[in-house]
Amino acid sequence: MTESGKDEKKSALARLQPLKFLWPFARPYKKQVVLALIFLILAALAMLALPAAVREMIDNGFDSANSGNLDRHFLWVFLVAVMMGVFSSLRFYWVSWLGERVVADVRIALYHHISGMSPSFFEHTRTGEVLSRLNTDTTLIDSVVGSSFSIALRSAAVLIGSIVMLFITSPKMAAILALAIPVVLAPILFFGRRIRAMSRQSQDSIADFSALATESINAIHTVQSFAAEPFERKRFSATVMTSFAKAKKRIVSRSLMTAIVVITLFGGIILMLRSGAYDVASGAMSAGTLSQFILYALFAASSAGGLSEVWGTVQRAAGAVERIAELMHTASEIQSPAAPHPLGTTTTGAFEFNDVSFSYPSRPDRLALKDFSLQVAPGETVALVGPSGAGKSTVMDLLLRFYDPQHGVISVNGIDIRSVALADLRSRFGLVAQRAEIFSCSARDNIAYGLTDVSDEAVVAAAKTALADEFIRNLTDGYDTYLGERGVRLSGGQQQRIAIARAVVRNPAILLLDEATSSLDARSEALVQRALDNVMKNRTTLVIAHRLATVLKVDRIIVMDEGRVVATGSHEELLRQDGIYQEFAALQLNDQRVAG
Repeated sequence: MTESGKDEKKSALARLQPLKFLWPFARPYKKQVVLALIFLILAALAMLALPAAVREMIDNGFDSANSGNLDRHFLWVFLVAVMMGVFSSLRFYWVSWLGERVVADVRIALYHHISGMSPSFFEHTRTGEVLSRLNTDTTLIDSVVGSSFSIALRSAAVLIGSIVMLFITSPKMAAILALAIPVVLAPILFFGRRIRAMSRQSQDSIADFSALATESINAIHTVQSFAAEPFERKRFSATVMTSFAKAKKRIVSRSLMTAIVVITLFGGIILMLRSGAYDVASGAMSAGTLSQFILYALFAASSAGGLSEVWGTVQRAAGAVERIAELMHTASEIQSPAAPHPLGTTTTGAFEFNDVSFSYPSRPDRLALKDFSLQVAPGETVALVGPSGAGKSTVMDLLLRFYDPQHGVISVNGIDIRSVALADLRSRFGLVAQRAEIFSCSARDNIAYGLTDVSDEAVVAAAKTALADEFIRNLTDGYDTYLGERGVRLSGGQQQRIAIARAVVRNPAILLLDEATSSLDARSEALVQRALDNVMKNRTTLVIAHRLATVLKVDRIIVMDEGRVVATGSHEELLRQDGIYQEFAALQLNDQRVAG
């Protein structure tokens, strides 16, 4: 065999290999798998018994003068049909149940895996692509496990049984039909490979327009404010039409495959019927036997046609499973250690950066931090100040271990954070970001987000500390008020105070404030700043600040530029030094005068 022939054979054998990925998800439901297979076999046997019952009815029932004998034959045919219906119904139920259950488990496992991926993964992967795998690809799996796979097994069982019965009934006519089998299989094998490749391309294009839609909808205010709706519509339409063009090619191939299979099969059946008609006319075969043979031939033809129909779907699903497996096998760059070191039960928080250098995976040629060192004592409040791109947010990213530095050590309470379990490490921090994330649930659930054992009293106490209790109680249903997607029912200041309460209820050892007031108006900023002052008491706090009001009361200010510490001291000390902080303060003061 030539090398190309071997490769072709290998490709044919490997065509459905991705579907093996689903077996671990089906294995826990062996009982349901066995029941589905039992009823599938029983339904196939009942179907194969029907032609024999029809032959008996024609050969014995029609020739008998006894009408009771004829009625018994008709009753037997009816009972076989009833069994076929009952077993088919039970097969459908268990196979459909299995499909829905497996897809549910795949979706859960996929979401669990995605939610554990480090931020570096999302730097290279669009959200729409991930959502496409979670929605579209898993739906294709449902069509295979819950329908196509069952149809394929049933069709294969009926096809094999029908072929055996055809040769038992009439070897001569069966031989005529057998000549059509290679002609039927050839297009299935030929088009199957092409359909699978086209299915993968089609699924990729679906992911493309899903990503585009997600991006534009998330930025809908920007899109509309720039009157860019026509541009986005044109861009989305072009992507959808590209997907349609790829889907059309797949449909053409599948349609050609189906047409060739049906034509060759029924061409063989017509030749067979001609031979059988001559045998009945000559007395070499009974009319019942010919009827039996015709039914088996029809069963074989419909089963082969069913196989060709589901083959394209199975190929598409194999491509979908391949994409899901690829994502599931992508390991997160940030992992908890195999034998984690406990941080202990201490409520104090100290952390240290020792000669840390780091660049983001998406920008490996640019260092976000360069030989950065910082020590923060328990209960100390430290502010990071500097221009955009100085590396301030990177410090928080590394503290939470969203990334690992390429050089240096970061420790919390004297322990290298790489030796600590991620959940243990992150539970010590309370983050209040510049943009508060509000989830589509109640105010109570937003504050207690991620906690299963927090009491209502603790939620209310956290809200009071964050100065959020009053406005929450004034909402329609108080703490049970649904806040809407992204907190659309709240003002910016209210959203930020909910976020502060969420951090407080965890009683974190270290508080991280990432420009928490920079996007608020003066009144909201004053309220949020009061709330933050309450929260920061006797707690280690790291603040990223753009405004003087935020840094006036801190213990120490760290001035950063281009990933390095360029100055450190109190507000008064830094004002006396020529440098970035003095410029920063002068600009703030000038802005306040202009505003005044």
